[in-house]
Amino acid sequence: MGDKKKKPLIQRQKVMYHVVYALIPPAFLSVYLFGWRSLLILVVVNAAGFLSEFLFARKFGKQVSAAVFVTNFIFALSLPPAIPLWIAVVGIVFGVVFGKMVFGGFGRNVFNPAISGRAFIYISFGVPLTAGFVQPASGIPGGFSQWLNGVDAISRATPRIALTGADASLALPRLQDLILGTTAGSLGETSAILVLLGAAYLIWKKAASWKIMLAGLTGFLITHSALYFGGVEAVVNPLYSLFTGSLLFGLVFMATDPVSSSQSTDKGRWIYGLTIGILISLIRVFSIWIEGVTFAILLANMFAPLLDHYMKEAKKKKKQKEAAA
Repeated sequence: MGDKKKKPLIQRQKVMYHVVYALIPPAFLSVYLFGWRSLLILVVVNAAGFLSEFLFARKFGKQVSAAVFVTNFIFALSLPPAIPLWIAVVGIVFGVVFGKMVFGGFGRNVFNPAISGRAFIYISFGVPLTAGFVQPASGIPGGFSQWLNGVDAISRATPRIALTGADASLALPRLQDLILGTTAGSLGETSAILVLLGAAYLIWKKAASWKIMLAGLTGFLITHSALYFGGVEAVVNPLYSLFTGSLLFGLVFMATDPVSSSQSTDKGRWIYGLTIGILISLIRVFSIWIEGVTFAILLANMFAPLLDHYMKEAKKKKKQKEAAA
């Protein structure tokens, strides 16, 4: 009898590779803006995340999913440049193990693993997660000539903080800086134009749902505009708020996760995306969390299976009525 063909270590998932490709330009920009430490964070997170899934997969005789690299990239690019490496490792291990593997691995997790890991360290180590920002580099060669740009500017305020008005001494960022990404912020979330180009690539390759992205943007803009023009205190200009923080990054790369998002029907995708957009606006305005993206997506993840169930049932009943007519 011939030996059974040995399975490759990594389960090939073409869609997941497309997501990684879309994340490479923001990763490259992070090195230019903040220095080579950005690349080290990405390497360390990928190593720790891969090893975490490998150990579980080996225990249960499974392959490592290519999706783990998507989780690693998204998680690393959501971190501030000066984050202690050990906290980054703790976060990605928690995200992979408790956000995915304890549910049975890829395809069975309820929550997005990358967001789960970030939420865990955000709650556990709040200061490093909100004070590890630095002044971005400029000109040539930018951060490519430095390990960590602006070390003397640790705790640099991000555009989100400036927009909240918490510190009157902080000037509002220029819109062009928010679009290009030449501002303080997390590694891969500063450049709106690169995130949108990534979205276009994912839509072209059919690797992510444009309906969820558009629904999220619509839900956020409608809710935030209603609050802004309704005179609610502390609500900033919706256009500025759209380009600050991780809103675009979250809607493009996190909310569209094919496992933890609503995927059964188009109507479910629209409801899911709208829910995230509305929640982001409400959390930013009425809670102590100035960002809101992480918790909005996790809350939507929680109800995605229930939403899919009811959408499927509604679709089934509609077909039955049409057949009976």
